[in-house]
Amino acid sequence: MRNVKIGMIGLDTSHATAFTKMLNDPSHPYHVKGGKVVMAFPVGSDDFELSYSRIKGITKEVEQCGVQVVDTIEEVADQCDAILVESVDGRVHLEQVSILAPFKKPIFIDKPLCLRSSDALEIVKLSEKYGTPIMSSSALRFAQDLRRALATRDQGNIIGADCFGPMEMVETQPGYFWYGIHTIEMLYTILGCGSQYVTAFSNQDTDLVISKWKDGRIGTVRGNRAGNYHFGAVIHFEKGNEYVQIDSSHKPFYASLLEQILMFFDSGESIIPLNETIEIIRFIEAANESRETGKSVSIGG
Repeated sequence: MRNVKIGMIGLDTSHATAFTKMLNDPSHPYHVKGGKVVMAFPVGSDDFELSYSRIKGITKEVEQCGVQVVDTIEEVADQCDAILVESVDGRVHLEQVSILAPFKKPIFIDKPLCLRSSDALEIVKLSEKYGTPIMSSSALRFAQDLRRALATRDQGNIIGADCFGPMEMVETQPGYFWYGIHTIEMLYTILGCGSQYVTAFSNQDTDLVISKWKDGRIGTVRGNRAGNYHFGAVIHFEKGNEYVQIDSSHKPFYASLLEQILMFFDSGESIIPLNETIEIIRFIEAANESRETGKSVSIGG
C-alpha cells in the first residue's frame, strides 16, 4: 500500500484529532499504516455551537501532529492524494464535495453523508460525473465484535436484528441524523439494503424504530437518552442468537474504520456501496417523518 498524503476538511469534531493521531503517530498503540494527514482546512458552521466552539482547540491539536493548516478547500484537494471530509455538520457536505469532486481524489465523508436524500443523489452524480470515488460510514460498522458475529457460519441465515445505542439529538441535525445514524448503520451492516417501511415511536427518554425489509425480515433500532450509553445488537440467526457488545474489543472501532478508509484510498473501491449509503439517508428521513407523524412511512417515499 502506498503512503497516501491525506487532506482533511473540517476541524470541528473529535474524529479529526483521533484519526490524525492514529495515522500520524507511529508510537500510537493503534497506529494505522498507509497514509498520513499532511494538510487541513479548519472550516466550521457559525450557527452550530458543537461546530464553531471546537475549531480552535482541534486545529491546535492537529497542528501538533505535524499537519499544515491552510485557508481553502482547493489547496487541500490540489496538494493531497485523498480527502477526509470531517465537517461535523452534515448540511455542508454537498457543498464541500462539489468543490472537491473535480479534483478526482478519493473522498471519505464522515457520517452522515448528508441530511437529505436529494443531497445524497447529488453527491452520487458528482462522483459519477468526475469519476471521483466516494465512501461514507459510521465507525461502528467495523467494530470487531460486530464483524466477528457476522462471520458466524454455523447458525444459518440472518433472519432479523435488534440494535441499540445512545440517541442524543441536536437541532441542526434533524432527528436520527446526529446519533441515531450509528445504530442505523449497525442495522444495515447486519441486514443490508432492502428496507421497505419504518415506524418510529418516541418519548422523552427513548426512541424505537421498527422496519420491515422486502424479504420479510424485521429490524429494530432502540435509542435512549436515560443514561445507558452503550452500543450493541442482538443478531437473530436461523439456529440461534448472537449478542454483540460494541465496546467489548480492545481495538477501537476508529482504527478498524481507518484501515478500511486506507484500503479505499489505495484502490478507489469502497466496501460500502453508495446505493446502501443513499438508502440509509432515506431510511433516516422516513424514520424522522414517522417520529413526527406517528405513521408508518415508506422508504420509497
